[in-house]
This record gives sequence, C-alpha cells and structure tokens, in this order.
Amino acid sequence: MLPQTIFDNGVLYTGDALAVLKELPADSVDMVLTDPPYSSGGLHLSARQAAPASKYQASGTKKVYPPMLGDLKDQRSFVMWATLWLGECWRLAKSGAPCLVFCDWRQLPAMTDAIQAAGWLWKGIVVWHKPNARPTMGAFRHDAEFVIHAAKEKMRTHTRQCFPGVFHYGVDPRKKVHLTGKPVALVKDLLAVAATGANVLDPFLGGGTTALACVETGRRFIGVELSPEYAALAAERIHVAEASLQ
Repeated sequence: MLPQTIFDNGVLYTGDALAVLKELPADSVDMVLTDPPYSSGGLHLSARQAAPASKYQASGTKKVYPPMLGDLKDQRSFVMWATLWLGECWRLAKSGAPCLVFCDWRQLPAMTDAIQAAGWLWKGIVVWHKPNARPTMGAFRHDAEFVIHAAKEKMRTHTRQCFPGVFHYGVDPRKKVHLTGKPVALVKDLLAVAATGANVLDPFLGGGTTALACVETGRRFIGVELSPEYAALAAERIHVAEASLQ
C-alpha cells in the first residue's frame, strides 16, 4: 500500500509523483492544480544544478527551509519528465477538468510544450504579479510567475463568473514554510474554476498550500509529496486547518 495520511478533506501520499499517480484510478479528479519544481534558476546546467536555496532565495536571507527535492534537471529531461507526470494527471482527470500549473519565465515555453504533449488542451496563461519580488539592477524586475491553464478536452464550467487573468499577491516570508511556497489566498482564487466539493489533485504538494486552500474553500484534495520532511509539515498544517473549522 502506498504511504498515505488520511484527512477529513482528502489524502496525502508520500512518494515520487510518477510512482504514486500510476496507482490511482482513472477519471477520478475534477481538477489538477500544482506547483512543480521548476529546475530553472539559471541559463546554464551548472547554475540549474546549484542548490535551490541559492537559486530561489535572495542572498542574506536567514530563514532556512527543508531541502527541496527534484529540482536539478536539465532542459531536455525536464520536458520529458513533465510530459510523463502531466500524462498521468490527464489519465486521472475527468473529461472537462481544468489543469493549472505554476512555472516561471524560463520554463514557460518548455512547460506549455509538455502540457500539450501530455494531451491537455492549452487554454491560456494566468499571471501572478509579485509586488515585493527581489530587484534586478539595470534591467526589468522579474516580478511575475505564471500559471498555465489547460483542460482535458472541452473545459467543464460551473459558473458564469469571469475571473481575472492577473492576480496581485505579495509573498509574506513569515507565512512561508517552503522555499518556493505560494500564498494560500492566491491558490484559493485559482480554485474558483472548480466547483465547491471538487476533488483537486496536486502531485507536488510541498508544504501543503493546495490542501489548505481546498480545506478553506470546501473542496477535497489528493496530494503527493516526495520529501518526507515536507509531507510531515504539510500534514501538520492540514490537521490544524481542519481543526479550526470544527
């Protein structure tokens, strides 16, 4: 049996995403929302294979996070790897399910290729504007990350509301538990394309942000996390979030 922790609102598997996803039943999730390792942070292989803390964290930052696994791939292996797990997500998704995948500017072309190679219908790009991003002297500030929006076949909608294409959220270091953690409020906004009660898959759960957003918005989650340290941290945060609703 796969190592797992059961919660009121979902389940967390500890293990490699590809290995876990292959064991889950087809046509079982209403949405995929995930923030995979970018394997970027540099234009050359030596820079990409540097420790994630040196790639994604401003120099002089004192906060230390548990090691981030799976972020050392070169460009070709990144595309092949992403196509494999996105293909498994496509198999697990119900017809019409949306898929939202975070990426940065370096990996935007590669990830959009992988999403389409895996069978998803590419719908567009959502922008996450980060007003407190670190500066780039003499050049343009890299104050945006991107969320690639795709769907399995024709997207199934549940509302006539039109959601924004740009979201503005700063990163609060006091609330981050993962080196590349995203604001819970941002993920809650992204979940709005899936109906309340939807079953949401995140194969790279990290510190548990997607699960927390699901708990707070009345949705269910299936999370997978490779790092036992982060899986334990995510489980602790999920238990606290569920207890606060009782």
